[in-house]
Amino acid sequence: MKGEDLKRAALLLFGKDVRAFFPTAYVKIGRFGSTDVDLLFQDLVQGNAFQLADLTLELLQKKYLMAPVSYQGLHRIEGSEYPFEALREILLNAIVHRTYTTAPIQVSVYNDRLIVWNEGTLPDNLSIEDLKRKHPSLPKNPVLADVCFKGGLIEAWGRGTVKIMEECRRSGLPEPRIETVAGGISVTLFKDIYTEELLKGRGLNERQVNALLHWKSEGKIQNSWYKEKFSIADRTALRYLTELVDKGLLVKVGEKKATVYIYRS
Repeated sequence: MKGEDLKRAALLLFGKDVRAFFPTAYVKIGRFGSTDVDLLFQDLVQGNAFQLADLTLELLQKKYLMAPVSYQGLHRIEGSEYPFEALREILLNAIVHRTYTTAPIQVSVYNDRLIVWNEGTLPDNLSIEDLKRKHPSLPKNPVLADVCFKGGLIEAWGRGTVKIMEECRRSGLPEPRIETVAGGISVTLFKDIYTEELLKGRGLNERQVNALLHWKSEGKIQNSWYKEKFSIADRTALRYLTELVDKGLLVKVGEKKATVYIYRS
């Protein structure tokens, strides 16, 4: 409260009908196919700032994301396509640091990645690179951030984005991409693209899929390895590896006999 007037943060945090005051205070989720225009289905998530992250995570887990299953002995263990804590941190950051004017938070789910976008820009004295290491906490909505900190939802040490990086690294996933897009901040989480399911969806032949899975732990492939494993000519091995480079699955490093094909991180 400020005198007899409610602060904006109070409405965002505790309001029962937040959108009556802030029409864009919600999260829009979309599931896309192979292109950005191929929208398969979508949902809106509504609630106050305390509720939005958990409600969005709940819907993502139930409807949009697959839960990979593994076993330890007889015990069934359900995992997640993306680290739960990283995704929660991204959503909380979007809620606390966004500009509540023109557009809602948008979550775009694809076969190989998930993107969270929120309206708003970084402070002038903070860069994208700064977000990858410990940095000062400079919230766009200080009161909102303070209440969320006291409620145990976020830290106040500028470690949120560092935590996201650490969680992805711990899960063996590529480093998230943080960038400024269309007047907002976009965070992209990438799946492990070197899975049999995703590779088969890229139009690869059986040898190419087997090769990428076989040398995944090495992080690289050499022409001689490929040729020997599949008993094929040097020229054929080169053609198949070049196709993998063209599809963005490998990166060619070096020349002639020193050439190595590196997996994308």
